[in-house]
Formats: sequence, structure tokens, C-alpha cells
Amino acid sequence: MNTFFIEFRDPLFGIIIFFVLVFMITVSSYWWSKYTNKEKIKSLDKFLKDLKQTPSVEEMQNLISKGNLSIKSWMLLASLYSKNGDFEKSLDIYNELLKVDDGLNTRELMFLLGKTYFKAGFLERAKQIFLNILKNNPRTPEALKYLLLVYEYMRDYDSAFEVLEPLDELEHNIELDAHYLRAMRLINDDTMDMDAKAQQLLDIYKHDGDLTYMVFEYIFRINPELAWKNFDGSKSELLVDILWSLDSDKLDLDIISKNSFLKELYTARGDIKEVTKSSVFELDVLINLDTKSNATLSFEYICDGCKQIFPFAFHRCSSCHAIDTVGVELSLVKSYYRTDSEENNSFQ
Repeated sequence: MNTFFIEFRDPLFGIIIFFVLVFMITVSSYWWSKYTNKEKIKSLDKFLKDLKQTPSVEEMQNLISKGNLSIKSWMLLASLYSKNGDFEKSLDIYNELLKVDDGLNTRELMFLLGKTYFKAGFLERAKQIFLNILKNNPRTPEALKYLLLVYEYMRDYDSAFEVLEPLDELEHNIELDAHYLRAMRLINDDTMDMDAKAQQLLDIYKHDGDLTYMVFEYIFRINPELAWKNFDGSKSELLVDILWSLDSDKLDLDIISKNSFLKELYTARGDIKEVTKSSVFELDVLINLDTKSNATLSFEYICDGCKQIFPFAFHRCSSCHAIDTVGVELSLVKSYYRTDSEENNSFQ
């Protein structure tokens, strides 16, 4: 009998019992967590199944007023509708939530409502909402930033500049925004001479080298000679799509002959024959084809900030709203223009 009690006093026995208990608790916690997650998934599946048929406004009002789901859950659902492009349903949810809100989520709901109106293109409504937020909470930087975007999209640049002042007071860096708004106001000013616009855009660019793509896209379009005169060869790859689309009689061969990338680019296009290869794969292929194929370059545009890809060039990213973050990606595609020309020539 004494031997039995000695075993209980053995330290090794106690350690074994300890680890057995830890193992049992760990296993129990794992299975309980798995069970509760499974129940949550079932509940979510049931909820989503109920919403498989999109509810009407009246049904939505009844569901929200019953309070079966928290406001945060409805806000998540509204966000999903917005991401899928169903702005109308998202707006209905936010408007109904504001009616039943007890004041704890009012500012957040107002901001999300204004943001959704902005995404949906209802700029005037978005403006009024952001102004209302700032009336009660003037130190709200996110509302100020979206109000700035609203004024920009409405081309109300004077009001946009006014928004920069409180952002500056909140210690946000507004220098690039100010340069961008100045450039946008210049480009969209129908009363100013185009050459005067180009010169002022160059002044903005020379200030600190910002807005390269924006400035040279405009100047190459209206005054290629001035653009070449102020051209920075180190920015050739950034402007590759603009340079590729230039007419042959608008090229500055003296500048091209001193820039290795430009020599490769225009050899690939067939304007000159200065090189036999390129470090850029797409250009190298076109150089080796030597205009014997109907291949050409195509371009995609990527935001260096959020990495979203767009089919068209941009100056402010429509996804993250960053300025001057455009990057150009090359790809090879079939040249339908050349194909059509060859077919037309075959009938002559």
C-alpha cells in the first residue's frame, strides 16, 4: 500500500499527469473552437441564403429595424455590395442604418455613405455629406481628402485649393497635391493659349521633377519640339507609350541617337536601324523581326502604390487615389492596322 502512495509522490508521475492534462485541455479547446466556427459558418450560410434573392427596399427596412443583425454586420454587407458595384443597394443600407443609429456610428456611416455616393458618381450628394461631416467634425482628414477628390472631379479647382489649407494645418504633405491641381487647372483652362499652358506646366515639372508623365503627355501632344527640348532621357521608359505613338516626322533624331533606350525603341518600330538587340524582351523581339511581322507593342498601366493594373493611362490612381504613380508595362500584340493595310494592298 505504501508503495502505491510512493508512486503518487514520484516527480516523474506528476510531470506525466501534468502533460496529460495539458494535452486533454488542448484537444478539447481545438474541437470546441472547430465546433463553434462550424456553427458560425452555418449561421452565415443561412444568412447569405436568405439574401440570395436581393431584398427590396421595404424588406431591407424591416430587416434593419428588427435588429437581428448588428449595425457593423450591415455595414460589412453594404461594403460588399459597393465592392461588387451594386451602389444602389449599398446606399439603401447606409441610409436605413442612419435612421436607426443611436449616434454611436453616425460619423462613420455618414463617411461611408459619402464615399459610396462618390464611387457611384453622385458628386453633388457626396460633397454635401462630406461638408456636413466637416461642419460638425472639422478635423477629419479622410473627409477632407474625399472632399478634395469631389472638387477635383467637378473641376472646381478653387474650392479644391481651399481644402488643402486645413489638410496642411493637420500636417499632411500637400505639395504634390498643390502641383497636381495647378496642372489640372491649366490643362482644363479653355481660355489660355496652349503654348502658355505648356510653358507653365514645364515650370511645375522643373520645380521638383514631379508629374513627368502628366506634363509630357500634354506637351508631346501639342508641341513635340518643345517637349524634345526639355526632354530628360532618364524618363524614356516611363514615357515609352507616348514616344511609341509619336509620328515619324515629330522625332528628334539627334536626341534619339544619344539615348540607348530610344535607339532600341525606334529601331523596334522601324524608324531607324541603330541597334541589333535590346535588353527589353519586347523590343528585342521586334528588332529581330525587322518589320517582317505584324506584331506591335501594347501597353498596360500599373499604379506603383496599390499595384492595380489599368488599360488606360492615369494621373491619379482611381483605386488608391495616389498622384504620379503611373508605371508602363509593355506587351506584344498583333498589329491590326498593319494587317488591314496588307489586305487593302492585296486588292490593288
